Amino acid sequence: LTKSANLIIKTGPLLDIKSGLKELSFVKEIHIIAVNNDVKELLWVIQKGFSNEPIVKTINFKLNYIQKFDFYFSDEENTFSQFSEPLNYLYEPNASILKSGSFQFVGKSFNLHKLHPNSHLYTSETLLEFPGRIFKIEKVYDYSKKVFKKTGLFKANITTRNFPDSVEKIRKKLSIKDGGDNYLFFTTNIDEKLIIISCSQI
Repeated sequence: LTKSANLIIKTGPLLDIKSGLKELSFVKEIHIIAVNNDVKELLWVIQKGFSNEPIVKTINFKLNYIQKFDFYFSDEENTFSQFSEPLNYLYEPNASILKSGSFQFVGKSFNLHKLHPNSHLYTSETLLEFPGRIFKIEKVYDYSKKVFKKTGLFKANITTRNFPDSVEKIRKKLSIKDGGDNYLFFTTNIDEKLIIISCSQI
């Protein structure tokens, strides 16, 4: 700052944002940049003398479009989520939003309900726009080998959120091969029950 009043610092994606804010002064903007749902870097915009709250800008570059979501940490801290059982649609935030730590405000901004305080998956009755992956929920099952066997599914894309078992352990336990058009989300619901959400991507 002895050379310029404005700086941009590029850091790796693993840097903790709150730690960065403690180390750096005059941060005006934090840009979290992802490409195809993979966070590539953080950009810190610094303006000498800036004393207001920095804005967090998330961006995810897809092949034919861009997903953006901006917020302030005070927005996140002052927001309380609404919760629900899985409804008709399931929403998974993109990687830049997950990195940002906006788990309450992003849901409120798009009028969504969370499945669980720690799951970071969202749901709605009607289809809504969202900066992340969107799925049509087909069925919800209890996490049980006996129950799952009746589904007839043997191949699926698996995602875990707030779930004790790893993807590898799930595949072995339920005999599920990787791939296909079926998507299975293994998570915990608001009643602390382990569930499987079977859905198709929109």
